[in-house]
Amino acid sequence: MDVVTSADRPDLEQQAAEAFRVTWPEFVFHDPVATQLVARVCTYFPQYDVLLLDGGRVVAGGWGVPIAWDGSVADLPEGYDGALARAVDGHESGVDVTTLCLMAAAVAQDEGRRGLAGEVLSALRRRAADAGLVHVVAPLRPTTKARYPLVPMSRFATWTRADGLSVDPWLRTHQRLGATVLGPAPRSMVITGTVAEWESWTAMVFPESGRYVVPDALNLVDIDLEDDVGTYVEENLWVRHV
Repeated sequence: MDVVTSADRPDLEQQAAEAFRVTWPEFVFHDPVATQLVARVCTYFPQYDVLLLDGGRVVAGGWGVPIAWDGSVADLPEGYDGALARAVDGHESGVDVTTLCLMAAAVAQDEGRRGLAGEVLSALRRRAADAGLVHVVAPLRPTTKARYPLVPMSRFATWTRADGLSVDPWLRTHQRLGATVLGPAPRSMVITGTVAEWESWTAMVFPESGRYVVPDALNLVDIDLEDDVGTYVEENLWVRHV
């Protein structure tokens, strides 16, 4: 298995995008903070955007951003959006960074059950260590939390199997690498759109105002027909590797 960065192999960008886009729901790609900052993230931090190749084919990948963090829960960013903003603002202001924030990892749809997600995380942790970063954290999006959108993340995080590990497979992957739970990120990502946009993103119909369970959403989506707006505030879970 070869590990490269997107900067090393820009020719793989399209292949990677096609392999991984199915991993997340459509509405995630309409996060305004990420849309605003993604180009600068790609320019500033290409060394933390890794791809795993098997026979020259992209089978997994992941990326992170370096941030300043003092090691306390109180100093964590609000979540995914906050980490992106802190990384970009810090880079442009010349702030000394201490921490790699793991933002996402994905495995190609036909490559499950090979432990590739763990290999991606390990590759990113090695890059953090090589860069002298002393902490590695992540605002996780637990893969099975969407089945329980009414349950607060703080409670979901305590649900464990008989072996003491989380009921959630993505959180278990991090735990097996030594990660510990720090606590919820209540406003990790905030996505708004018109009602028509939300209907397009979710393949649902919203005939009246209210809070809706949406496939692959970790929390409820608020629909306001009078103002023609849908708002989704996603709660993630902070974990710490080192």
